[in-house]
Amino acid sequence: MTIEEALRRLMPVVPELLPGHVWLAGAGPGDVGQLTLHAIAGLAQADVVLHDALVSEAVLALAKPEAELVPAGKRCGRPSSEQTTISAGLVAEARAGRRVLRLKGGDPFVFGRGGEEVLALAEAGIPFRVIPGMTAGLAGLAAAMIPATMRGINQAIIFATGHGAESQHASLNWEAMASLGQPIVLYMGARRIGTIARRLMAGGMPADLPAALILDATRAEQTVTVTDLEHIAGTVGEGDEESPALIVIGRIVTMRARITDLISQAKQEVLF
Repeated sequence: MTIEEALRRLMPVVPELLPGHVWLAGAGPGDVGQLTLHAIAGLAQADVVLHDALVSEAVLALAKPEAELVPAGKRCGRPSSEQTTISAGLVAEARAGRRVLRLKGGDPFVFGRGGEEVLALAEAGIPFRVIPGMTAGLAGLAAAMIPATMRGINQAIIFATGHGAESQHASLNWEAMASLGQPIVLYMGARRIGTIARRLMAGGMPADLPAALILDATRAEQTVTVTDLEHIAGTVGEGDEESPALIVIGRIVTMRARITDLISQAKQEVLF
């Protein structure tokens, strides 16, 4: 069966984006090939696409030519739309009878404020659909050759956001988190990793615990820097704070070298 034939067979199961409806879709971590079929269907049908700043041009190029593309992203340290404004815009566009796609990087319900937008739509009586996406915390690790779980290394994995780490009123107890002995994957943590690392070490996490900074995960420009907890803050460059960044802390990071060494020895080519 060809790719074209397979896609034709799938078309009858693709839902219809109706006028006055909103779809909240995850665009994945960046690589256009990691879009779901339903996210592609939303792009093909939407009259207006309200998209995050991190959604790539390659993904947005899949929207129908006459669709209106509206930037509605929130970027740390940069001017960005207020969440209430974004939510109100979704409601207004739907009430105007348009087919609305809210396109978010990763998964809309993983540090994406999708829950807030769903609440706003539900309160306004707007019909909506949530389309999951591949979250960067898993897809980005895989692209960096770091298994999220590895038998004999970890029995759990922690996903956390770096927002608010420097606040005296921060709700996350990093010192307590350190005592769990499980890998930590940080979203939006590059700007505050120095503070986070100090607090984790204060909680007993070893300074020499492996850590990695992954920039532009799954994209052609992806870079991976491996170091340890004590020195991870020093790997973050000035411009990196604004890039899509993941930070992984834990022994699962050691798997990257083991895998890449074996690939190199065998002279294998690995494709993503």
